[in-house]
Amino acid sequence: MKKMAVVLFLSALFFSCFSAEEVSLEEWESIAVAGPDELLAQTQSRPWRGEAFVSGPSGGVWNSAVTLEPKTFNLLVAERDGASSAIVRRMTDWLVDYDAVRREWVPRAAFFEIEVDEDAGTLRVIYTLRDNLYWSFYNSGRRVPVTSCDVVFWYDEIVGYRDFHSSGFSGQFLVMEDGTPARITIERIDDRRFAFFFPRIVADPLLNTNMTFGPSFIFERAKREGGVQGVLDLFSIATDPREIPSMGQWFLTEYVPGLRLVFHRNGDHWEKDDMGVSFPYVYREIVQILPNPGTEFLVFQEGRLEGYLARPEDLDDLLRGQAGGGRRGSADFTVFNSEGALTVPFWSFNQNPQNNDQPFYDWFTRKEFRQAMSSIVNRDRIVAQVFRGLAEPKLDFFPPPNPFYNPDIRLRHTYNPGRALELLSSIGMNRDAAGDMRDWQGRLVEFDLSIPADISIHSDTASIIVDEAARIGIRITIRPTDFQRLVEQLTRTYDWSSVFISLGSQFFPTQGSNVWPSSGNLHLWHPLQESPATHWEARIDYLYNEGKFTIDPERAWPIWNEFQEIILEYLPVIYLVSRRNFFAISNRWDFTNFFFDNIHGAKTSYLFLRQD
Repeated sequence: MKKMAVVLFLSALFFSCFSAEEVSLEEWESIAVAGPDELLAQTQSRPWRGEAFVSGPSGGVWNSAVTLEPKTFNLLVAERDGASSAIVRRMTDWLVDYDAVRREWVPRAAFFEIEVDEDAGTLRVIYTLRDNLYWSFYNSGRRVPVTSCDVVFWYDEIVGYRDFHSSGFSGQFLVMEDGTPARITIERIDDRRFAFFFPRIVADPLLNTNMTFGPSFIFERAKREGGVQGVLDLFSIATDPREIPSMGQWFLTEYVPGLRLVFHRNGDHWEKDDMGVSFPYVYREIVQILPNPGTEFLVFQEGRLEGYLARPEDLDDLLRGQAGGGRRGSADFTVFNSEGALTVPFWSFNQNPQNNDQPFYDWFTRKEFRQAMSSIVNRDRIVAQVFRGLAEPKLDFFPPPNPFYNPDIRLRHTYNPGRALELLSSIGMNRDAAGDMRDWQGRLVEFDLSIPADISIHSDTASIIVDEAARIGIRITIRPTDFQRLVEQLTRTYDWSSVFISLGSQFFPTQGSNVWPSSGNLHLWHPLQESPATHWEARIDYLYNEGKFTIDPERAWPIWNEFQEIILEYLPVIYLVSRRNFFAISNRWDFTNFFFDNIHGAKTSYLFLRQD
């Protein structure tokens, strides 16, 4: 896994079927009973299992689309915006990557070795950058070598500088045995080598030190001359993209707001095939900006996009059009399926004492209330109505690729409205003569559910939960919210009630250093606690810290088992469903190097044109 810490992002939930109110509670059980199998039979499965990529011819243009405009081309600023980050990260690279198939770390921009000093209880990770790494400029002979100074500067002066509020800041610190914090430090060895020093031995040191980084020869000067604002002002969307250096696979060469982004391959990139040709084989990628997913589907059907991540309402038309028989054009494509997504949306409740004057604070801080809310989440109904049966309930915590995933640890508070009423009654909440739920003070139980705007599956899922809540007398109001506003509410103003959101897949138990510990800035329900507000959060902090420093898997296993059990019992987050994904790709591409699965998504970096 490439990320140092889990960062907040909008889940790529691209499909819905029909609005919740179109199907009655009595009808949902009969929806798509045979449909999913029939649909899957018309698609292909091609997960990546570690196959080597074969050499192919260079050339071609890849046409794709995004729904959101970038807000910056600055690597630091882009941490706060998923759309921008997806663009900027094409122009840099990670030090290493995690192969979830083989469950091992592999080099990318750097090779690594780990030195453990058991007597001193310390550890060092020594990285060696690949030879011939460059910051290159498009259509220019200018190339600046990538050196250890770039990494050291980025770690110390950007991510490690508190005033930048980088999501990776908290990952630079460990808790020592006496409870005091200590920083993981970095030192330059020579131009290509640098080392991270851990004052305590940890289980996953590469996870703590893996990073992307920017060019120090640009960012260092900006910070020296302009301070924090000087860095933040770099590479705005008004910047000529050709002025942005790249050490990644792509150059960004054009940005026309509201229309397109254009990328050209970076022939200096280190990753090459057996013939010495750099990946990708595609020379150019044109990314159209299409805010409406329905428009994207139509454009794909017309043959003007190479690939399309489908929604369930598109699936019938998509499958009919596989052989060029689509209603809107002569597209010739193949549809692939993946297993259930590993990134799953959840429902969370605001427990921040900043809102202690609000009735919902009294409700949300009681575990019985959260357990009751879990008991009205009708996941089977969501699967049937929203996803046409092409999803499954998410009842565990860690995803299967996590080495401490335990299939026996399951959510106990599944759909059971009767049990929900019992749990609410146990804390003094009961229905009045009119059937409305009231708390121990006689207050009507009603609150908001914020969802990212303009994503139909969120509204469809929320509508089902609203309906189920109404059946036990609770009123929930859906609040579609602009995503940037939602991020601001979750991370700065804290003026929200409950929310649908997603976090990245937790391939390692220690991922989420800014989410699961109570001091984290993305501990959504009550962030940045000076000390744990509840006994169960204190226990989570303890287990997270113990697991992080427990090297022996046999000793770590019970630690992470208890960690999962507590979260599924106290339910700071209530996971919903894991959906299947469907990706259609034009048949003009050779599929030898194409794979699609729930870990890697659509692997398109190694595609080449079909040679017929």
